[in-house]
Amino acid sequence: PVSPGVLTPRTGSKTLCKATSPRKVSMVFRKLPGVSASGMGLRLSQKFVFLLFLSGLVTLCFGALFFLPDSVRLKRIFLSKTETQPVTVGSGSENDAREAHPKRAKEQERPRAVASAKGETSTKLKSLSRPPAGSHEATAARAPEDRTLPRSRTEFKGCLLKPPLGSDSGKPGDPATTERREKVKEMMKFAWDNYKLYAWGKNELRPLTRNGHVGNMFGGLRGASIIDSLDTLYIMGLMDEYNDAKEWVKSSLDLNSNGEASLFEVNIRYVGGLLSAYYLTGEELFKNKALELGEKLLPAFNTPTGIPRGVINLGSGTSWSWGWASAGSSILAEFGTLHLEFIHLTELSSNPIYTEKVMNIRKVLNKIEKPHGLYPNFLSPVSGNWVQHHVSIGGLGDSFYEYLIKSYLMSDKTDDDAKMMYYSALEAIEANLVQKSPSGLTYMAEWRGGILDHKMGHLACFSGGMIGIGADDGAPDKRQHYLDLAAEITHTCHESYTPTKLGPEAFRFDAGAEATATRLSDRYYILRPEVIESYMYMWRLTHDPKYREWGWEAVEALEEHCRVESGFSGIRDVYTMTVGHDNMQQSFFLSETLKYLYLLFSDDDLLPLEDWVFNTEAHPLPVVRKSCLQDEATQDKTLAE
Repeated sequence: PVSPGVLTPRTGSKTLCKATSPRKVSMVFRKLPGVSASGMGLRLSQKFVFLLFLSGLVTLCFGALFFLPDSVRLKRIFLSKTETQPVTVGSGSENDAREAHPKRAKEQERPRAVASAKGETSTKLKSLSRPPAGSHEATAARAPEDRTLPRSRTEFKGCLLKPPLGSDSGKPGDPATTERREKVKEMMKFAWDNYKLYAWGKNELRPLTRNGHVGNMFGGLRGASIIDSLDTLYIMGLMDEYNDAKEWVKSSLDLNSNGEASLFEVNIRYVGGLLSAYYLTGEELFKNKALELGEKLLPAFNTPTGIPRGVINLGSGTSWSWGWASAGSSILAEFGTLHLEFIHLTELSSNPIYTEKVMNIRKVLNKIEKPHGLYPNFLSPVSGNWVQHHVSIGGLGDSFYEYLIKSYLMSDKTDDDAKMMYYSALEAIEANLVQKSPSGLTYMAEWRGGILDHKMGHLACFSGGMIGIGADDGAPDKRQHYLDLAAEITHTCHESYTPTKLGPEAFRFDAGAEATATRLSDRYYILRPEVIESYMYMWRLTHDPKYREWGWEAVEALEEHCRVESGFSGIRDVYTMTVGHDNMQQSFFLSETLKYLYLLFSDDDLLPLEDWVFNTEAHPLPVVRKSCLQDEATQDKTLAE
């Protein structure tokens, strides 16, 4: 875009072109010095000079029109791509990352300093932030007739190896486990009923004050707890509650918001939740909403590198980086946690743009040098270079690694690029971050420019399950090693769950501490799922009964310390038995924590891992078996004919 005021106004150039008629041009030449009425003077013919002058004038007029600030449509005829350079807004530092990062600290409001960006919603700005006509994005969006037809849920269902809900909805064989599973189901119903009673349509419930919480991470979208709960309610057989949720999506989920949203959070909760609900139920409503919302996220990728910025206005399409992110950088765990959902958006829409966007992210990452093979947390979307060398398997980095191995698994183990990236990263993590405490606990430290910080966040406790599900596809001589490493990390995270049997936000291994939060600011628990997630995966992989016992410990602790009269609440200090509550029932408690507990106490045929991959918000997505899907499509076409 060209700055207004630099060039001649468009109306002025139009006037110039219109005012100079051929007759007037001829008169001008008759007055040129050295040209007489009798044709003496210059020996060039008057006709030739006239044409020469006229061509120059046309060039001048066209050039003025082309470079005017409001001549965007004309430019787009000739320019294949227009980049919008959003302004980096906000203030803060890397130390504010945990408070500002949405998935990382959802109990707090994210600070903003975006007043200047909020007002930029003019028609011109909207046109510049959307994919320009003639660009690759716009061409793909037109869906030419020769493109393959979108996949249907029926095709995916036909390619599953087992029924999604198992032979008997995953009901376990022994009565004790069945009783525990029913208890988790009761907890879900209790949490849902209170949300519906006191916060219906809001994003989350405040159970102590009995009101709803909207927050500012979803760009004006509402009903986060509803979208996050759809698949949980369905697999638990809470059909009345599921139908209420479906009706709200049909009547009240308005995607035409005009606020600033976290690309990451909207993708994993809303897009992921809607996709999962569609695949489980077949309701076209959910698919249509997911595709509509997915399209609204595309302008975030309009950067010089194609690495998306972290914040997007869902109405105007303008995007910018978090103010607290170093030098306007994008966050590894955010731009690296789009692949699963975007692959399915392409499958359901037949529009390749979603796959192209996430594959370009990989292309950028594969080009740049990784320090010691590690992926730092901050990357410039402008230069494509690392901004600083801070590496973490917890907050800011975590789900990037998770989506590498899950992309491989979701591709029916055909995505060799994802496989290579994952196992290379895992080798670097083992070589540089995996540590042993004096008492023998295995943990993941953080890495800051070559210096280890012996801290492990609760968020990093997902890595036990991640390494476990990837163990079988590693090098043959490392498969048992990876399974052992997964068990060791899960054990360490279990050891952090004391004395309330709930774990702190972060725990340390220095100054004599062993899996203990040494700072007051790290002692809170906000109903997080990561430790329970690893219990579920390790149970599925090993059937070691200790994982179910550890899960039941967590259930009892949640009931004792987090259940209040009108819902569930996080607590401020896991080291005191007289707890203080934070007055927030997080939507991920319904989507992740309770779902993973329910699956832990269910048979393995409920959402079997060979058919389903869970996104980082625990929304199950089906494995994409390309060869089978092509056969299904061929059969459908034959039947139609």
